[in-house]
Amino acid sequence: MSAQGRPKRDPWRAEHGGGAVRTAGVGDSIAWALRRVGAATIDAVARLGFAARFSIAILRHLPGAFRRLRLTLREIYFSGVLSLVIILVSGLFVGMVLALQGYDVLSRYGANESLGILVALSLVRELGPVVAGLLFASRAGSAVTAEIGLMKTTEQLSAMEMMAVDPLARVVAPRFVGGVVSMPLLAALFSTLGVFGAYIVGVRLIGIDSGSFWGNMQAAVDFRYDIVNGFVKSVVFGIAVSAIAVFEGYNARPTAEGVSTATTRTVVASSLSILALDFVLTVFMFRGVHG
Repeated sequence: MSAQGRPKRDPWRAEHGGGAVRTAGVGDSIAWALRRVGAATIDAVARLGFAARFSIAILRHLPGAFRRLRLTLREIYFSGVLSLVIILVSGLFVGMVLALQGYDVLSRYGANESLGILVALSLVRELGPVVAGLLFASRAGSAVTAEIGLMKTTEQLSAMEMMAVDPLARVVAPRFVGGVVSMPLLAALFSTLGVFGAYIVGVRLIGIDSGSFWGNMQAAVDFRYDIVNGFVKSVVFGIAVSAIAVFEGYNARPTAEGVSTATTRTVVASSLSILALDFVLTVFMFRGVHG
């Protein structure tokens, strides 16, 4: 004991670490990990709650978006018309590649005349809505997120609130409607150009009979179970991508890094949502056809 009545400090124990010190270090690590998990859980729940309230607010402002028809048409032009190049070119080449691959497989079984059926059903049921949705998310969805995020960073949204203008009604709702309207049209154009590309490769280059190509396609594609189901998928994908894009932009941190992070998160979340929703919708649609 020292003169003050306190235990002496053990230099070797302090240098090499005793049992009490080691136990405290493990306890601190566990506490730190628990705090991290708790903070992440709280943030996730808070973000989920904000997303739910945000979605309800968008639905409440949808009638106002149709009253602001000029703004909505401008957003349809921004999301749809400006995405035509990547959609049309991609659809054309996807159809051409699909025709080449399909012909190689079908020719092994003497079913060359079924190339039109293969291409049409693949595009209308799956590739058209899914690939068009992924392209739409990467081009239009990221642009919407960046635009709204920059408006938040430059305090344009705050200025609207100061002037008694609701940013959800003026900025968010028209962009959401524009994305939902544009997505099914882009998916239809993607499938159309894909079939045309397959026609160029299959009929003009390979030499499949044109009448068999179009006749078999017309007989195999059903309007209700193929075209309507593909349209439903594209509408659902449009709702998902548009909702994620406007939410991430509105919820972005008002910094350059925050906007870039929100844009990246939009593309990733939209792509995963499209693939997951495609599986769910395909399960229900397949069950409806064969149930």
